Amino acid sequence: MRQRRFDAVVTFVCLALLGYFAWHAYYGERGLPYRDRLAAQAQGLADRYAVIEDRRKKIEHRVSLVRPDSIDPDMLDELARAQLEMAAPNEFVVLRDGQIPQGNPAVQP
Repeated sequence: MRQRRFDAVVTFVCLALLGYFAWHAYYGERGLPYRDRLAAQAQGLADRYAVIEDRRKKIEHRVSLVRPDSIDPDMLDELARAQLEMAAPNEFVVLRDGQIPQGNPAVQP
């Protein structure tokens, strides 16, 4: 009789510990919902990385166009006009949002 009671207590304690760890594995601080949040966060960071990588490739391409060993004439013309703020009299200048004209000495009013 005494042995049966001991076995029942040990079984109950083991089941209680198993239940405790199972509950924390699912609902705990590092449980399954946490894993889902980490997966969503990882996907968001992967998307952000893709955008940054795309921007880096575009900048790298523009830099390659103005390297001393291979200067693209169109890129050189675009950069020179942007730096000097000049245009020919027969050209149209399209201002993007936030740009303020500084005056163009090549164009007579």
